[in-house]
Amino acid sequence: MSTSRILKWVSGGLEALLGIPVLGASIILGLFWSPLVIMLALHIVTLVLTKKDGGGSTGSILGIVTSCLGWIPFVGMVLHILSAIFLMIDASKPENLSQNNL
Repeated sequence: MSTSRILKWVSGGLEALLGIPVLGASIILGLFWSPLVIMLALHIVTLVLTKKDGGGSTGSILGIVTSCLGWIPFVGMVLHILSAIFLMIDASKPENLSQNNL
């Protein structure tokens, strides 16, 4: 399993956690919005590694947008949930075997 795929599972799980209505808001507000900055960095690293591996980048791009707009109360919650879904769908797709044999 490639590093980008593992990072998609991790970032998808964290996005799902932040998408839980009261819990996610409590985490973000309690830590003074630093989870959004951390998730932004994680999504950028995931995107770079995904592009290097030739995988799908939809979830990572949506995650970057989510990290930038996640401070908006209800919009952020919906974006976190959508990011989690797209990241986990991308992570569950089969890897390109020809790329991994290089």
